[in-house]
Amino acid sequence: MQKTVLITGVSGGIGKELADRFARDGHEMVLVSRNEAKLMELAESYRSTYGVVVTVIAKDIAAPGVPDEIFKELHEKGIHIDYLVNNAGFGLYGKFLETDMNQEANMIDVNIKALTAMTKLFLPGMVERNRGGVMNVSSMVGFFPGPLMSVYHATKSYVLSFTEALENEVSGTNVTVTALCPGLTSTGFVDRSGMQASKLFRTGTIMEAGQVADVGYDGFLKGKTLIIPGRRNRLVAFLPRLLSRKRITRMMRTMQDGSKQ
Repeated sequence: MQKTVLITGVSGGIGKELADRFARDGHEMVLVSRNEAKLMELAESYRSTYGVVVTVIAKDIAAPGVPDEIFKELHEKGIHIDYLVNNAGFGLYGKFLETDMNQEANMIDVNIKALTAMTKLFLPGMVERNRGGVMNVSSMVGFFPGPLMSVYHATKSYVLSFTEALENEVSGTNVTVTALCPGLTSTGFVDRSGMQASKLFRTGTIMEAGQVADVGYDGFLKGKTLIIPGRRNRLVAFLPRLLSRKRITRMMRTMQDGSKQ
């Protein structure tokens, strides 16, 4: 049975790749992003290629009241959301003492507040209908404190913890809640965050967005709670269980330092 999926941050990267897979399998689409031109291009492509119904909402989900506006618009159109993919998010690289507070506040609005609001609005309907699922795109960094990306790491830790708690709360229903935690991925994220200077980006293993989407999509439809694409990433995620928090933090500082050593 085809379902209706709402995906935020769908104009590129992992969000766009996930949308490709939902469309390919014939699901109805609600695409949300600030980039209206890109949304219209995607919608036309999905309609002509897969014959799916696509609704486009060109809004900034971090703006005050926008999640409520989206929910109201879809309710008025009689569109019930079966799958919610909270993908929108961005990062910021640099020392906390030197980074811009406005950018960090906006990051918290996108990565935490909007994600929480969208889930608060759409999850109750899924539970009431006893079907559906929420995928929150977290990150491998959600397992680690992150010097030089302290606020970003903290937002992704929130997403991971929030998701695991919600999964427990809805257990016993046919609704699933999933955290997708990719490692380094080839997307526009690196350019926006300024992470090009990071040693981690220069020397780490980088997955393609399509690879991440394949693993994430398959795991989500299987109802998995935690999805970490890549065997190496899954191994790295266990480090906080083996080492002290202070040592883990020092390791992250070394990996994210911008020096050329």
